Amino acid sequence: MTDILELDALEQAALLKQRKISAEELMRLTLKRIAAVNGKVNAIVSMRDEGELLAEARAADGVPRSGWMHGLPLAVKDLANVKGLSTSMGSPIFEGQIAAADDLTVARMRAAGAIIIGKTNTPEFGLGSHTFNPVHGLTRNPYDPERSAGGSSGGAAVALACGMLPIADGSDMMGSLRNPAAWNNVYGFRPSWGRVPSEPHGDTFLHQLATNGPMGRSPRDVAALLDVQSGPDPRQPHCFAVVSTLPEIDKPKGKYRIGWLGNWGGAYRMEAGLLEHCEAALPILSDIGFLVEPVAPPFEAELIWDSWTTLRSWAVAGTSAPLYENPEIRKLLKPEAIWEIERGLSFSALDIHRASVLRSQWFQRAAELFESYDALLLPTTQVWPFPADMSYPDEIDGRQMDTYHRWMEVVIPIGLIGLPCLNIPVGFGSNGLPAGLQLFGARDQDAKLLQMGQIWHDATTFHRQRPAMLYDA
Repeated sequence: MTDILELDALEQAALLKQRKISAEELMRLTLKRIAAVNGKVNAIVSMRDEGELLAEARAADGVPRSGWMHGLPLAVKDLANVKGLSTSMGSPIFEGQIAAADDLTVARMRAAGAIIIGKTNTPEFGLGSHTFNPVHGLTRNPYDPERSAGGSSGGAAVALACGMLPIADGSDMMGSLRNPAAWNNVYGFRPSWGRVPSEPHGDTFLHQLATNGPMGRSPRDVAALLDVQSGPDPRQPHCFAVVSTLPEIDKPKGKYRIGWLGNWGGAYRMEAGLLEHCEAALPILSDIGFLVEPVAPPFEAELIWDSWTTLRSWAVAGTSAPLYENPEIRKLLKPEAIWEIERGLSFSALDIHRASVLRSQWFQRAAELFESYDALLLPTTQVWPFPADMSYPDEIDGRQMDTYHRWMEVVIPIGLIGLPCLNIPVGFGSNGLPAGLQLFGARDQDAKLLQMGQIWHDATTFHRQRPAMLYDA
């Protein structure tokens, strides 16, 4: 019999709906997999009591289905609140803090029938694309436990890759749904900004950089979870109307034209072999019916970087300055958080205005590109998964990194202007490590990108290579 935990989430959901497996049976299998594997990778944290979970699964078997996720185990990224569970955000400041209520997207996933079993690990406050923190420790890459799992949705990606979860949520400011997906051979989707609302706290008008979103082992699963997470919140001003994405996946497919941006004319340094590995995927795209053409750098990379780092630090300061202002709490902040906050506090209103003007100019230029192309392509990362004991790479191909996050600069042209983007797995290098491509499109073209991703998924086998540790468990 096929290993049920290796099936896609929609396939598991179909078995539950058809009563070919019970939610209790699926929960037992899931808990057994977690017991066998999680100790090696540390992806799922703050686990609930096994007896409670089995009882909740039995109860799910005895009531009408509440949505497509009914009976599926889910662990939520530890930046979001789950009622009754700790929300540490990886910080000793919040260690042991128990959430009084679900966040909005968590409530939506629970209402769709998901059984929340715990949390997935994240860097402290989600800062940095390497998942380690002083509360829950280091999350390791299941394809090589001596390597980084990426981040900040690193625990989610690893849990997916290891079959400890059928589907996962995450969030993305600077590649946090895309980078760990690439390094764990799964799909991570950053939705159009406004499609998945965050929490109606603090400023809801100005900060348009981060978004919640889905991860899965297929684009079809990603679309299904996106539909659960999506929809307007009347308390927030920039939300999209409800649009069903999953039904679009199997509609007649067009002749899609894709622009390949490579390393942005050399602006984004790449570790040896990575760009060539990504380029090797282009003929496969052509073979399955996509028209792929090279595209010259459409905007100056340094201007994008300047705009991004200004707006990002301003956003971080906006949420975290109260922590910084307390001298005792400040001692518990990681240096990168202090750096971001101090930068953000140093900017004038006109500094922010200039950064947003640059953002607006890049958005307009991108819109012009999408008059000619259905999607654009970039490598998802600039480096292979690096040693887990490093904090972050300090150089790439001889170029020194001048910040803790410059090694992920390749993700910011997309995040800066809120475009939808799907990481697609493109196989493994000669080093045995996975890589991915960012497939991104115009605002509100989420369904088209996921359809294109599913075409890729159906035509390739990269996603079928599971971590060797699963066969040793």
